Amino acid sequence: MPDAPRTDSTPIVAHPERTATGSIRVPSSTGAIRTLGSNPETAPIMLHPGDSISTGRRILYIVLLGALTALGPFTIDLYLPAFPILERDFETTAAAIQLTLTGTMIGFALGQLVVGPLSDKVGRRFPLIAVTALHVLASTAAALAPNLPLLSGARVLMGVGAAAGGVVAMAIVRDLFGGRRLVVMLSRLALVSGVAPVVAPLIGSWLLTLMPWRGIFAVLAVYGVVMLVSAIAFIPETLPVARRQERGGATVLQRYRSVFSDRVFIGVLIIGGMTFSGLFSYLSASPFLFQQTHGLDAQQYGLLFAVNSLGVVAGVQFASRLAARFGPQWVMAYSTAVLLAAGIAIIVTDQLGLGLWGTIVPLFVFMTACGFTFPNVQVLALDRHGKAAGTAASVLGATNFGVAGLISPVVGWVSKDAGITATTMASVMAGCAAIGLLSLWLIVRPRTVGMLAP
Repeated sequence: MPDAPRTDSTPIVAHPERTATGSIRVPSSTGAIRTLGSNPETAPIMLHPGDSISTGRRILYIVLLGALTALGPFTIDLYLPAFPILERDFETTAAAIQLTLTGTMIGFALGQLVVGPLSDKVGRRFPLIAVTALHVLASTAAALAPNLPLLSGARVLMGVGAAAGGVVAMAIVRDLFGGRRLVVMLSRLALVSGVAPVVAPLIGSWLLTLMPWRGIFAVLAVYGVVMLVSAIAFIPETLPVARRQERGGATVLQRYRSVFSDRVFIGVLIIGGMTFSGLFSYLSASPFLFQQTHGLDAQQYGLLFAVNSLGVVAGVQFASRLAARFGPQWVMAYSTAVLLAAGIAIIVTDQLGLGLWGTIVPLFVFMTACGFTFPNVQVLALDRHGKAAGTAASVLGATNFGVAGLISPVVGWVSKDAGITATTMASVMAGCAAIGLLSLWLIVRPRTVGMLAP
């Protein structure tokens, strides 16, 4: 007897697979295997489970998964406008304050390395709920921290607690969609993950007009509570029991071996890590560069971030269309070159003494190129690893934030005596872009990557 038509409340089935004889085997919602015949055009199956989801439910998933994805960037960046205030309150240095950002990003990276493989083993919901609850507790601790070491420790735990949102959201999308539809859905999440880091300081600067810096962490605790309740109430389990028990994917080691044996995955991993490192080098240095060197107040600084966010939005939206038509590898061929050119342009304009405008114009170009790069990194990484989507997403996210967390403080260390300048910031940005460009052409090798499936 065939399975009953699924509704939004029934578990979502796994992707179909072809057997050695050519027939198609599909795990049903109960975990049983159905053999449907050898003709994929006449077999009564859905190639991608998300095709059966109603429009209203799909919009709900986009909103909730987007909000979960944004939890990480907001956790990292919402307090950036308060850096000079923290420096004064704790009577420390800019480099020491930047280390609280580094700790958050490293915690975020380590959390993803745990959450991703765990979500492939036990399902998506349990890791999401457990780790988001940790975020709420750590945010509360940060709001009450009496000194910098305790604040730094709380920030590491906040990073771990925010790790589940982005990695599980990407894994859920990969559970539901494939091919070009995957490009569209991931572009929505990439829009959030690209815009959130640059919008968060704008919101943070506004919050500083209403409350002391500790209030920012209280707001993050409330955000975490909302996400926790939403995950419990609205997000279903998208990984059926049958797929968790598949041979060849039962252990964490096997899943890591699967993704790390893929040359293209390694290449885009480096590109993603370098692009995020360039972005966060700017984010960690900008509070001191624009507020102390150029004299902007917190609100003007936030407005600058809002303008830059428009570049990211435009880049992500155009990237999804171009990737579906020409291939994500070719979009990155141009975007990585623009990243390098924009970084060099900032150095040149600063050395020529062109002032604030000489920095922010090429900076806008750099941010737009980031918007073109982010979704294509995700598509190339995840489209190739549907069976280990959680592991692939966790490795991608951990590399992005972990490497960025290690590299972004370099700007502060290099500028320790002379103060942060546009040249020192852009030197790190351009260096990261150069490594990403080399990775594309030497490791990914765009001509060897095929087009996406429809």
